[in-house]
Amino acid sequence: MAEQRIQKVLADQGICSRREAERLIAAGKVKVNGHPVTLGDKMDPDYDKVMIDGQTQRIVRKRQYTYIMLHKPRGYLTTRSDDRGRKTVMDLVSDVPAMLRPVGRLDKDSEGLLLMTDDGAFINMLTHPSGGVGKLYRVTVNPRATEQQIIEMSSGVVLDDGVKTKPCVIHVVVDEPGRSVLEITLHEGRNRQIRRMCSAVGLQVVRLRRSAEGPVKLGMLQPGEYRELKKSEINALRNAAMKSAGKGESRAASPARRPGPLKKRTNSD
Repeated sequence: MAEQRIQKVLADQGICSRREAERLIAAGKVKVNGHPVTLGDKMDPDYDKVMIDGQTQRIVRKRQYTYIMLHKPRGYLTTRSDDRGRKTVMDLVSDVPAMLRPVGRLDKDSEGLLLMTDDGAFINMLTHPSGGVGKLYRVTVNPRATEQQIIEMSSGVVLDDGVKTKPCVIHVVVDEPGRSVLEITLHEGRNRQIRRMCSAVGLQVVRLRRSAEGPVKLGMLQPGEYRELKKSEINALRNAAMKSAGKGESRAASPARRPGPLKKRTNSD
């Protein structure tokens, strides 16, 4: 960690206020590595030892967390280990020097954006029901989805366990005889939810890919590849989770939209 002004370190650690720290330094009561300091002096909180009135102050080193985005391919389990020896997402990030955990999950037959980190608080923030960060999925179904089926799913359907899903947003991207391609935005994460929603209205999911989570998009990342999240993306996810929690997840469904110009889109399924 880079050097910081001593009064800032003391304030950040909660030892005293910055103003009080400045007063103590000016009074000659603060030493770093055994040497008296003056206002304006700096220290490295990762290595230097600070004393106030002869008492060593405990400095808590801030842990550096790892945040990555993985393009999960089909055929991989979203789990840290599997007692049957099947492939897991951990096989794809084995060279990352951190104890990563998936943020939520994608089932074995699904693909797309999967966030992973060793920051437990970050995981809890994004997966807690009050967070409700929207996740965008591109879903190919057959047969062709009717207007009524789309309205039913977007309004909320009763799943096979008797639980009704929350309203969601559905846009029709491709509308052809025998199949439809839908973009579905969910604010909840029940087990295999989209597949079960489609099954409840008589549709079969042929392909399912998560394209975005909150403000973070999969982009051109290829299956099996990963990259570190940018600081701006991490902050944006935190802000989205806090904003959603503040709204209490009260969201209305958007009407289904049949494709006009959307048919010209070239995104692959």
